[in-house]
Amino acid sequence: MGQKIRLRAHRGRRKTLEKIGVLENTYPSIFVVRVDEPNYKQRLSFSYADVLTETVELTLVQRDTNENNKNLA
Repeated sequence: MGQKIRLRAHRGRRKTLEKIGVLENTYPSIFVVRVDEPNYKQRLSFSYADVLTETVELTLVQRDTNENNKNLA
């Protein structure tokens, strides 16, 4: 939880939702992703079955090493 992830959800009929958000919470059958973009502030929930059937694809977003070095200085 708290990790930044890239979310790609296939919504059918050539509609695909691609967002970057934060994994906010996990529950026994679903997980919640918080998306904070300028005109799109929302919480999206998906089931683990969506991941298994490849309806939803999740990728961890790696933090920039330069950004981490600035925080350490």
